[in-house]
Amino acid sequence: MDLEKIFGILFIILGLIFIIFPVFSAESVSIIVGLSLLFFGFACIVNGFSIRNMSTFSKINIVVGIIAIIFGILFIFAINALPFLVGFQFYIIAFILIFCGIVGIISKSTLSKTTSLLILVMGIIAIVLAAYSITEPIYAAILIGLCLIIQGVRFYLDSEQKVKQIEYRN
Repeated sequence: MDLEKIFGILFIILGLIFIIFPVFSAESVSIIVGLSLLFFGFACIVNGFSIRNMSTFSKINIVVGIIAIIFGILFIFAINALPFLVGFQFYIIAFILIFCGIVGIISKSTLSKTTSLLILVMGIIAIVLAAYSITEPIYAAILIGLCLIIQGVRFYLDSEQKVKQIEYRN
């Protein structure tokens, strides 16, 4: 079986799990992210102390390790990582879109004023989505599940298309 077909099936199954059990999925992602940050934090601290002289790089490593451990503990016990990370990503995208829209409206660029206005409106919509995904983690899990299913179907169909192309050549 082709690797893309296997990934497609796995993505579809994982997407269905996210949609059917959104609370469990969001909590699982938080625990996985938290554990990853804990391990990363401990590795950074060990790396920082293993450098013979306490240079600036080793001190930064230790500080990053401590911060990673704190966030790891927060994601495991207090904060739901999925809506936090999705909301944070939406906020970054929103501010970039708003900035590009305002610059496009003000400047005499190649983008039309209408396009710049649409980019600005999309930025405002992204802010609303960010606030909504942080307050409603279930919808963030369902959205990720839908994206996983779409990606899985794409992988599966791409592998089928490649098989047909190989058969057609022979």
